[in-house]
Order: sequence, then structure tokens, then C-alpha cells
Amino acid sequence: MDEEEYIISRVDSQIDWYDRKSKAAQCWFKWLRTIEIFSASAIPLIAGFAKDPFPATLVIGLLGTLIALISAFIGLNQFQENWTEYRATCESLKHEKFLFLTRTDPYQEEMSFRNFVQRVESLISKENSTWSQYTQAAIEKIDTNMTRKN
Repeated sequence: MDEEEYIISRVDSQIDWYDRKSKAAQCWFKWLRTIEIFSASAIPLIAGFAKDPFPATLVIGLLGTLIALISAFIGLNQFQENWTEYRATCESLKHEKFLFLTRTDPYQEEMSFRNFVQRVESLISKENSTWSQYTQAAIEKIDTNMTRKN
């Protein structure tokens, strides 16, 4: 595989993937967190101003449940962590690509393509390992919380 083919098939595709996934995780995180904030702020308002025919306890209970579900969903899917990790990996890949294309240090030597491939693959491997650790920690936290409740 030559330099151009590697950049197109591996580096550019990974940059695109991390960029898309970062944007999606950011969007999910911000939307869910916004709903959570509005739901939490509505509870005291409803409790303080609700009239008798209005089922305040039901609405407050539903909002509380919604908040708990959103919080668990955000924690399970690690949207904020994925957003920042994916963005960091995307930007690091772009940085390496531009250093390589301009033959800027550390890519001035004879083995520059080999070094470039090693550094790119190391970035991708590091991010995959980080994702795996986040996911495992989130699952263990949920299992611990479920065990305590039972």
C-alpha cells in the first residue's frame, strides 16, 4: 500500500468516522442534558403552583423518572466522554496527516511513511482501548447500582 492509498483508505476514512461520531455524541449529550435540565427545573414550579384538579404528583413522578432514565442513558452510552475522545482523536489524526504531507518533523527522514503509519495506528488503537475501558466502567457502575437497589 502506498502513501496516497493509505491516506485515502485509512487516515481520511478514520478522520471522517471520528468527526461524524464526535458530532453525533455531542448532539445526543446536549439534547438529553437539556431535557434533563428542563425537567428538573419544572418539578419545583409544578409542585409550587399546581391546583387541585391538576395531577401534580403524577407529573412530578413522571419528570423524576424521565430525569433518572436520561441520566442512566447518558452514563451508559458515555456521550460526553465519547464526544471529547472522538474529537481529540480526529484532531490528532488531522495533525499527523498535515505534518506528514508537509514533511515536517518528525517526518523529514527516510522512514517517514513507516513512522506515519505507526503513529496513526497507535492513535486509533489508543482510542479503541480508551472506549473499551469507558464502556466496561459504565457497565460495572450500572451493575453495582442495580445490585444495591435489589
